[in-house]
Amino acid sequence: MSAPLTRWSRAQIGLHWGVALLILAAWATGEGMGQAFRARLAAPDAFPGFTTHTLIGGTVLVLVVVRLLLRATQGAPDPVPGTSPRMAQAATWGHRLLYVLMLGVPALGAAAWYGGLEAPAEVHETVGNLILFVAGAHALVALAHHYVLRDDTLRRMLPRLG
Repeated sequence: MSAPLTRWSRAQIGLHWGVALLILAAWATGEGMGQAFRARLAAPDAFPGFTTHTLIGGTVLVLVVVRLLLRATQGAPDPVPGTSPRMAQAATWGHRLLYVLMLGVPALGAAAWYGGLEAPAEVHETVGNLILFVAGAHALVALAHHYVLRDDTLRRMLPRLG
């Protein structure tokens, strides 16, 4: 029987923070994409296939798949000692929602951009804003664990220094 995991692997930590930064970058570079999308629909051959926003979104999609593969092969740390079943269940569902959004938002964007589909474009824009809200709540909960509950939840996702 293997020892319980107490923290995330270096690769998982790096992907977590890298994807978080890329999601912020995708949101920041999304301004003007509606106009670019309409121009692409009007003249698909005259408009470039890639933009900074689409490249970042594609990278997020690939890295989230890698994260899921790592999680499937390396596992996840056990809940911090003292975590109630209700808190553990909330964490599980919160992470599931984040993964659905991290996969769904770029997939919808790709369907819109490369497939020339308007319906996914509108959903992509709305859900792209929702992911920031959910990720922000995720960050606030991590900070509450660290500063209010004073447990190791946040430390397990921070790189080891030294």
